[in-house]
Amino acid sequence: VQLQASGGGLVRAGDSLRFSCVASGWNFDGICMAWFRQAPGKEREFVAAISPSGATKFYADSLKGRSTISRDSLKNTAYLQMNSLKPEDTAVYYCAARLTYYSHDYYSTTYYNPETYDSWGQGTQVTVSS
Repeated sequence: VQLQASGGGLVRAGDSLRFSCVASGWNFDGICMAWFRQAPGKEREFVAAISPSGATKFYADSLKGRSTISRDSLKNTAYLQMNSLKPEDTAVYYCAARLTYYSHDYYSTTYYNPETYDSWGQGTQVTVSS
């Protein structure tokens, strides 16, 4: 599956951004989608994940209440809405796809692990100024 992420930019603290990730080359309805981010000098960090049906969503504790993940099967696109952005949100944001769901138990215990995802988008830079 190929992933094309977009939506980053230079914003001010308190602003909002909506990221998009278009998937191609696979049955989108069977793919688990997720967003990660990586700040300079830091490891890649989980942001949010959504199951193939969209019924199950997970968020990083630090971003709960400020982020919303969603998906649109008609557009083969996953979205990440982030509000009240802070300077510490500055990072490159990546979308990722896991091609096999396996089971709810497996998904619910591995959704945050980047090693369990099969494909990655190119990343989109977000810079939040204070």
